[in-house]
Amino acid sequence: MIEGLQVHRSFFSRLITANAGIADPDHPVVKAFASVPREHYLGIGPWQVLTAAGYIQTPSDHPALVYHDIVIALNREKQLNNGQPLLHAAALAALAVNPGDVIVHVGAGTGYYTALLATLVGDQGRILAYEVEPELASRAKENLRGVSNVEVISGSGADAGLPACAAIYVNAGATGPLDLWLDSLVAGGRLLFPLTPAEVFGRPAAGMMLLVTRSKEFRFDARFICQAAFTPCIGARDPEIAERLTVAFAKGDARSVRSLRRGGTPDATCWCSGQSWWLSTATLG
Repeated sequence: MIEGLQVHRSFFSRLITANAGIADPDHPVVKAFASVPREHYLGIGPWQVLTAAGYIQTPSDHPALVYHDIVIALNREKQLNNGQPLLHAAALAALAVNPGDVIVHVGAGTGYYTALLATLVGDQGRILAYEVEPELASRAKENLRGVSNVEVISGSGADAGLPACAAIYVNAGATGPLDLWLDSLVAGGRLLFPLTPAEVFGRPAAGMMLLVTRSKEFRFDARFICQAAFTPCIGARDPEIAERLTVAFAKGDARSVRSLRRGGTPDATCWCSGQSWWLSTATLG
C-alpha cells in the first residue's frame, strides 16, 4: 500500500512539475513534491474538490485520489482551499529557494506548501509560517509538529514585524507589495505574491503571481509568473487599488512589467500604481 502510494506521489510530482516547465527530474522542487505526503495535510477523506460547478466529493478516502492537479477544500463553508499544485510548482521554481534560507510563508493554510518549503531549505534553513485563520493555524501546527525547521504563527503576516529573510511566499491575494515585506528582504531576496484585482460577484478574481527581487542597491526587479486567484490577504488589500488592477490586467500586457519602484512620481512606463509603489515596464537603469 505504502509502496504503491509512493508511485502515485512520484508520478504526480513529475507530471505537475513538467507541466510547470521544470525539465530536470532531479530539480529540488520535483523531489520536494515527491517526498511530502499531501494527504497528511488535508484532513480525513473523502475530500471536497473545487470545480467550475462547485465542489464535488472524491469517491473514497483513498490517498491516491489527492495526487492530481486539483484544488481541495480545507474549509468548504469559508471556501478555504489547499491550492492548485501546478501553480505552486511554477511559483516555487521561480522563488528559487536555497538550502539554508530563511523563508516567511504568509497564508500557510494547514501546512502542505509550508512542508514543501521546509524540504527545500533543509535542516539548516528556517520557515516562519503565518496563518490568520485560527482553525487552519491549529491544524498546521499539528501537521507540522515533527518538522523541526518550521515555526507556525497563528496570526497575520501582513501586520507584524518580520525577520530579515531570503524570500517571502504569500498565498493570499494582495493589491500590492506591503512595505514590511519589501523591507524584510535581504540583498537578492525575493517576494512572490498574488497581485489580484477587485472581486467579481463576491468571489476572488484572477490576477497574477508577481515575483519581486531586491537588487543590492535596494531596488527591485519585477516580473509576472503565472495567472492566480487566491482568497484575499487580510491587511494587504485596498479597494481603490483593486479597481486600478482590474483595469491594468484587462489590457493584457502584464508580462511587460520589468521593475517595481518605491516612491517617486510614476512616469510613462507605469503599468499600475499603489500608494507608495508602482510597477514599470522599464528595466532598472
